[in-house]
Parts: sequence; structure tokens; C-alpha cells
Amino acid sequence: MKLVKNVSFSPVNTLLIGLLSAALSTNSPAAVSNLLAAKTGIKVNLSADANDPLEKELHAIMVEDERAQNEADKMIRDARAFEKAGAGIGNATLAARVEERLKPVRQLYEDFILKHPKHVPARLAYGSFLSDIEDEGCLVQWQKARDLEPENPSPLNNLANYYGHYGPVSKAFDLYEKAIQLSTNEPVYLQNLATTTYLFRKDAMEYYKINEQQVFDKALDLYKRALKLDPTNFLYATDLAQSYYGIKPLRADDAIAAWKYALNVATSDVEKQGTYLHLGRVELNSGRFDEARKHLTAVTNTEMSELKDRLIRNLEAKEKAAKSPAATVVENAADKASR
Repeated sequence: MKLVKNVSFSPVNTLLIGLLSAALSTNSPAAVSNLLAAKTGIKVNLSADANDPLEKELHAIMVEDERAQNEADKMIRDARAFEKAGAGIGNATLAARVEERLKPVRQLYEDFILKHPKHVPARLAYGSFLSDIEDEGCLVQWQKARDLEPENPSPLNNLANYYGHYGPVSKAFDLYEKAIQLSTNEPVYLQNLATTTYLFRKDAMEYYKINEQQVFDKALDLYKRALKLDPTNFLYATDLAQSYYGIKPLRADDAIAAWKYALNVATSDVEKQGTYLHLGRVELNSGRFDEARKHLTAVTNTEMSELKDRLIRNLEAKEKAAKSPAATVVENAADKASR
């Protein structure tokens, strides 16, 4: 039997008092429940071998970790529902309950590490737990793991995630690069570096000594390398496709190709219909009106209807403008004059 622990750093977490209000009012249930996110995680595979008592003990702690976080997640989701119904329990009370549920897990990790201070997988797993609850003690655990095993890329990646959120971002670039050098076939490292490069373009320009268009090219290349290593990963495919939105001028052909690839690896109807919306958006903005209408018409999910209707209105406006530019100018002028 194996348990895969995703050692991750999540920049948006709902388990602190200071974030609970925002979580209850703005975060989706899907975001709240993403406490063990694979996107920024590193896999630490532990087999519960009866002949290895340490491995078996840590395995049990990790099982309890996941159970406790799932229960904490449910507390938050239930609180959201109660609040909407006018029966909220208050952020302070909710935070106290969440903290109380997670407290035993913290103690289990600390007791294990006290007995086995050189056990790197335990420090990685405990660091993940701490990062999930926005406790900066994760930094200490991952630094210690790096010091114990300098050639292990996992703590380097997790430290890079930390610096990518808290700064300095230059440390994140450096650590991701080192992790990739140590493990060239791990797509997570490439994906993380791609995202950091794309989001922190000015920092990337300074670190790599390149211009903005070259930063875009670098990020796209990293996304593509990650996807090549994990070609059916829908999250990787959509991250690549969405990155084209920030590039000016729009690389329409590349963006459409990327979204069509994402469509081919989508595993659910919701993923497919969401991809249709993106395809329609890129196509209508690049003058491919027939293709845009085809993809937007294919969207039947009621939760997507508002965005679908907005895109169709944009499509109709662009079609009208393309057919009669002069008439549209006159009509717009008359419309403004009547206001």
C-alpha cells in the first residue's frame, strides 16, 4: 500500500483568522478544499512496510494529516453555508475550531521529528502541513531538509515556492533552476518555474537579463516542457493556454492550438465546456467568428451561461463592426449623443 503526500505551498489558504473572512465571502468551495494541491507539490512516496517501523509511523501521521485537513475544510464549507442562511458562527469561533482540530497533527509531526531529526521525508511532510495552514515554520523544515540532503530537489522546489510568494523572487528562480538540474524529468519543477517567470516578469527580466517578449518565450517553453513530460495533464495544458492572454500582441494561432490541445485532454464535460468558452474568446478576438460561434454554442452548462452570453454579445458586436465599419461608427456616435 502506498500513500502519496503532496508537499505543497498554497499561496491562498483559509485556515488563519486573518484569512477566514475573505474565504467565507469570496473563495469557492473548490479553492477552499484544495489543501493538498498537486499543482505545486512534490510527491513523497511512502510504502507502509511492516518491516520499516519509521516509514509505517510516518505513513500513519500523514493519513491523519489528510483526515484532519479534510475535516477542517468541511468546517469552513459548512460555515459558508450557515452564513448564507443567516446562522454564521463567527470567524474567531471557526478559526478556534479549525486550530483545535489541526493541533494534534502538529504534535504528531513534532514528536516524530524530535525522535528522528534527520528524517527528511518527515520534514518535507511537516513543512507541507505548516504551509497549508500558512505557518512560516514550513521554511525551517524545508531548510533543514535541504541541509540534510543537498542533492534532493524536493526541498529546493518547496523553498522556491515559499520565496516566490514571500520574496525575494530571485531566490525562487535560483532554487527552481537547481531543482530542475537535479531532476530534469520532474514536470512540477518546470511548471512552477514557468508560472513564476510568467507572473513576475520584471523580476525574470532582471534575473535572466532578457526583455519581456523573451520572458514570455521562456515561460511558454517551460510550460511546454512540463506538458511534454505529462502530456495528459489538463491543468498543465490550461496553464499553457491561458498564458497567451497576457502576451501582446496576441499570438492567436498558438493560443488556439493550445486550447484545442487542452480540449483533447479534458476529462470531464465541465472541463470541455470551459475550454469551449476560452476557444470562443480567442477566436472572436482574432476575427474567426464562425469558429467562435461554433464553440460558444456548444456550451450548455447553466453555470457558464452568463459568461457565454457576454461572449456572444461581444461576438455579435464584432461581426457587425466587421461587416459595416462606417455604419457602426455613425450608430455609435448617435447612441452617445442620445445619452
